[in-house]
Amino acid sequence: MSFSFAQNGKLSGKVKDDFGNAIFGVNLTIENTSKGASTDFEGNYVIDDVPSGNVVVVARYLGFKTIKKEILINGETTLDFVLEEDATQLQDIIVTGVVNKATKLKSSVSITSINVEQVEQTAPRSTAEIFRTIPGIRSESSGGEGNSNISVRGVPISSGGSKYLQIQEDGLPVLLYGDMSFATADIFTRFDRNVAKIEAIRGGSASTLSSNSPGGIINFISKTGKIEGGSLATTFGVDYNSFRTDLEYGAKIGEGLYFHAGGFYRLGEGVRSPGFTANNGGQVKFNITKEFEKGSITIYTKFLNDRAVAYMPMPIQVTGTNSNPDWGRVNGYDATSGTQQSIYLNHNVALGPDGQLNRTAVSDGMHPVSKSIGANLDFDLGEGWKVNNNGRFSANSGQFIAPFPAQVATATEIADSFGVGSTLTYANDGSPFNTANGLVSRIHMFDAKLNNLNNFMNDLRVSKRFNEIGLGITAGYFKSIQNVSISWLWNSYLQEVSDNNPRLINVTDAGGNLLSENGLYAYGTPFWGNLARNYDTQYNVSAPYLNVALDVNDDLIVEGGIRYDKGRVNGSFAGGTSTIYDINNDGSISNPEQNVFAIDNANSTAVDYDYSYASYTFGANYLLNEQSSVFGRYSKGASAKADRILFSGLNYLDGDKINARDFLAQLEIGYKRKFANGYVFVTAFQSTTNEEGGFEATSNSIIENDYKSLGLELESSYNITEDLNLRGAFTYTKAEITSGPNDGNEARRQPKLMYNFIPTYSFSKKKNTFGLSFIGQTKAFAQDSNELVMNGFVIVNGFFEFTLVKNLSLNISGNNLFDTLAITEAEEGSITDNTTNIVRARPLPGRSLSMALSYRF
Repeated sequence: MSFSFAQNGKLSGKVKDDFGNAIFGVNLTIENTSKGASTDFEGNYVIDDVPSGNVVVVARYLGFKTIKKEILINGETTLDFVLEEDATQLQDIIVTGVVNKATKLKSSVSITSINVEQVEQTAPRSTAEIFRTIPGIRSESSGGEGNSNISVRGVPISSGGSKYLQIQEDGLPVLLYGDMSFATADIFTRFDRNVAKIEAIRGGSASTLSSNSPGGIINFISKTGKIEGGSLATTFGVDYNSFRTDLEYGAKIGEGLYFHAGGFYRLGEGVRSPGFTANNGGQVKFNITKEFEKGSITIYTKFLNDRAVAYMPMPIQVTGTNSNPDWGRVNGYDATSGTQQSIYLNHNVALGPDGQLNRTAVSDGMHPVSKSIGANLDFDLGEGWKVNNNGRFSANSGQFIAPFPAQVATATEIADSFGVGSTLTYANDGSPFNTANGLVSRIHMFDAKLNNLNNFMNDLRVSKRFNEIGLGITAGYFKSIQNVSISWLWNSYLQEVSDNNPRLINVTDAGGNLLSENGLYAYGTPFWGNLARNYDTQYNVSAPYLNVALDVNDDLIVEGGIRYDKGRVNGSFAGGTSTIYDINNDGSISNPEQNVFAIDNANSTAVDYDYSYASYTFGANYLLNEQSSVFGRYSKGASAKADRILFSGLNYLDGDKINARDFLAQLEIGYKRKFANGYVFVTAFQSTTNEEGGFEATSNSIIENDYKSLGLELESSYNITEDLNLRGAFTYTKAEITSGPNDGNEARRQPKLMYNFIPTYSFSKKKNTFGLSFIGQTKAFAQDSNELVMNGFVIVNGFFEFTLVKNLSLNISGNNLFDTLAITEAEEGSITDNTTNIVRARPLPGRSLSMALSYRF
């Protein structure tokens, strides 16, 4: 007789996502046995007493694809997993606005994740249009590929941009301030196939984990190459002039060494037709990651040089009453497809910031140039200690130029403003002005040179985990230096109201004297009191912060944080002054050249002040069961001002006297529930904003208001069948002004209800997909005075994606399929009831169809 004994072994390893983040709570089982384990906070697992020989290990986690691996068990055996996110399910691991990576179910914040496939389902035509599907976010994406107004949870869009919400790339702000005039963060941000997903946090810990972000954070997270593959896509407009090519690829290039690279180039007129190539440029991004036994280093870089047309408010006809208006198109001007850009107005010439002649092509539009390089270091030091440092330098500059209609009126009204008896003629041929609508636009050319917006950002975090008591402490220090050097070189023109290359108009007084040259009647903007400006400032910010998280038990986690921002601001700014100058260099002084408004460098104002503010947050999350949780959180933070307060008459040697920061407090309570085939998140919120003045260029006024808002967010996704998915969200908001002459009124442009509904259906064994998106909102008031109502609307988008052969697909998408006139903002706050009124408003683009051929490899 003989006997043999098989000794059982031990299986251990680590589970990460494709970004290298450890995943907590992954279930690992030995197939066809009862043996298994779950990963801890470090992503580690151990399964004891595993039978020797070949076994199959299964790793399962909601939001990720299930992976099976076969391995030979021989004593102590190690097996690691990298889980790939499943686009059809909830993406669960979050890294934005938290100090430790965590699941959504166990975090006390409201956060939404969007992957590339979900972005494509809504057929966006700009980066800001992507944000419209995020609950709580109001993104006025009618300005084109940037210059969008973005707000959150009823917090006001005080003067443009994203004042209380920070846009980030890979965890660091794109710009330190989101609402700088003509240099908003979304101008310097491009969505392309380098992006793995977008995470958006509302409220919560955003106020303590980033500067100037008490409302929330939108973070663009890049692919890393840890999962090999790439794609090549060519997209072109079917009914508009546009061509774009995207290319990206990532792979493992050595043991623990990965890279990803990609970018895009595009050119064309865009979804509106300005008569010239308005969109022209692209972006290249690259990162390389080296993993070590206890950590990793990622080096990343970006080069952006792109031109995109900026859309300003347009003339729109409004009849009816303020409370029940009928918005429609002006005769000869289709607001869903027209622009005020024209082949007849192709450049702007002015005296530059140093007194020299400056010529800017109108085709430059929004022209960001960004060259950045950064590095992220993440290491486990042992004994519960971790360190992370994320730093980046960006050299930013560019141009912003777009024609803004300061006034739209009849030819008679415009002519009489230059003196009774004045007449109008076309500048190109001298013929008398005569159009079907008889309307003329007084154009202020927004010509702003973005001289220097360089910045350095660095976020250092050291954390210690005390596992025996479930306590985690993170101490951090954020450092940033942001340059803000911008020159305003504005001129004034007269232009006919037409959506087909509108012509410039000259004006002649009653005595026969020509008052303009080729449509330009003033070097400056006398209709607004002239606004030539130049500022060269630097903002040096230091912000230490501390976060504490305690696992009270297996179900309850409490968390709190505090941050102290201290800013040091210095530099100078100058207003304008009148001079006589032969701009066209013809040897004679024309009427406009007799009064050239230029930057007054001889009388600049010193800027030298400090500001500071403290932010804090505390919250708790309670796990009801493995599928649901509830959370609550209170937070208070602030957003500092940059150039919005750089105007004459204020004391720029004292930060307290110039109201250098505005405060925002939020209370939120939420419920999260996962199902086998989907999820639902519900969050109730209350926010209070104390705002003390910022300049708005389009209304030429200082905005000072306090606000409060109450609301409810709901976000859900559910697989009805294996092939049919329904995804959607809605946000109910009641926002009210609580100070000043408009006390008790609703906040301008804030609808009570915003919603989106996105069904998608796959067929032919998932080779083909069809989808629709319905994105809408209810009515809102145009201004804080609460007179003129902007009607509610719903935008319907759709797409078909066909698999031609393996890995090769054709996508046909349509945006605003029903060519809906959707108004997002209006300059006028009221109309005269029961008459025909012309209002300057910014509508979303009309119907556009595109086609894309994509190859994935």
